[in-house]
Amino acid sequence: MHIAEGFLPPLHAALWTALAAPFVAAGVRRANRLAREKPQAKLLLAASGAFAFLLSALKLPSVTGSSSHATGVGLGALLFGPSVMALLGAIVLGFQALLLAHGGLTTLGANVFAMAVVGPWVAFGVARGARWLGAPLAVGAFAAALSGNLATYLTTAGQLALAFPDPASGVAGSWLKFAAVFAPTQLPLAVIEGLLTVTIVNFLREYSGDELRALELWPESPAVEAR
Repeated sequence: MHIAEGFLPPLHAALWTALAAPFVAAGVRRANRLAREKPQAKLLLAASGAFAFLLSALKLPSVTGSSSHATGVGLGALLFGPSVMALLGAIVLGFQALLLAHGGLTTLGANVFAMAVVGPWVAFGVARGARWLGAPLAVGAFAAALSGNLATYLTTAGQLALAFPDPASGVAGSWLKFAAVFAPTQLPLAVIEGLLTVTIVNFLREYSGDELRALELWPESPAVEAR
């Protein structure tokens, strides 16, 4: 994640931006609808964005031209669904590119697609699956955050592999190499993010129960819809 400025070929950067843009647009519509229908959730919405900003700003050097870090997208996907996180993630990554030199503007679309699109959708799907299986909220939150984190990095490895295929083994071999380099830092970070997300969710259940009930977070009622 946080693929550096100018690191991707221009055509790749443009294609990833085009792929990410519809998800961000859907996130804008969903966030506006949420603010109108459930104004009490605005503080949690802002907190979810701040959580993603803080965690994803704490990065470790990893693959050349990239870095490893927690993502924070699992929490927002669990609370609001994946669409909202496309918008929040784009805002987070844009601010980081401009203010912290984490990532870049030309690679913003690729970074948004990995962290703010793929990560939240995978996290949301895993959370829904965990609830369908009757798992407790803590288990679902941990699994969602961990899987969203790892999915982000597997996607980033794919983006780098497509841009820089291995001369002998092609894109598949390059993806395996990039994923292997990410693994030593990313696996423990994913576990830490899962545990931290569980802690935050338990805190919110204790002190923001009314807001969570308004968002229809389990076990009180069906999980939030992906819309």
